[in-house]
Amino acid sequence: MSRATSERTSADFESSPDHVQSLARGLEVIRAFSAENPALSLSAVAERVGLSRAAARRFLLTLEHLGYVRSDERLFRLTPRVLELGYAYLSSLDVSDLLLPLMEGMAKQLDESSSLAVLQGDEIVYVLRVPVRKVMTMNIAVGAHLPAHATSMGRVLLAGLPEEELAARLKKRRLPALTPHTLTDTSALRAELQRVAAQGWALVQQEMELGLCSLAVPVRHRGRVAAALNVGMRWHERCAEDARERVLPALKRTAAAIEDAIRPLQVFG
Repeated sequence: MSRATSERTSADFESSPDHVQSLARGLEVIRAFSAENPALSLSAVAERVGLSRAAARRFLLTLEHLGYVRSDERLFRLTPRVLELGYAYLSSLDVSDLLLPLMEGMAKQLDESSSLAVLQGDEIVYVLRVPVRKVMTMNIAVGAHLPAHATSMGRVLLAGLPEEELAARLKKRRLPALTPHTLTDTSALRAELQRVAAQGWALVQQEMELGLCSLAVPVRHRGRVAAALNVGMRWHERCAEDARERVLPALKRTAAAIEDAIRPLQVFG
């Protein structure tokens, strides 16, 4: 099909009753943001999409209500919930077929379960998982949500946030105790997140569930922490030492391989 024919067909469709203009414009508003322009004013969005300020404001407020956009007094930004759309795209492209073998190889080598998650609000969302049959009470599947503050992947993702965004998330935030070991003090969590950011990994012992130990590292894409990769283990007295010596090197290698695999993709952009 020639470009002229394609443009003619596109124009015909856009003038037909089948074309949902509000949906098309909403997607254009999302695409207005980019790695080069992660924060945009109302005027900038209106100009980029070709909308009036009033129309752009309605789209942005609707996206904010749905959880895909957040705002401060002046600027709008996409939220990690947009990654849900990206995960659907990943699945349609069978990218999981590309990433799962990497995780499966690590899980087999360590004989431990492994997961990949992204941040959504105050929770992490599991997007890939390789379980290993062991005696654990938690039965986690892709799509599961867990509190970010009490999980190793959540702490890696929180530690990767810009300082202003992290401060806003932790301000007056209640941290529920899931076990007697859960960090529930905001100042203590903030100090832990600083350690996580400095060392490049997070270790959580029995804070999400008694008897469970988890180690996670960041997965970076286009200069930011886009996801977290973890290995979950049964807790024992030498769990921290075992995690650092045996698990951490394999986690870092696998995270690097995943970063190489997703580098050309747009879904984490």
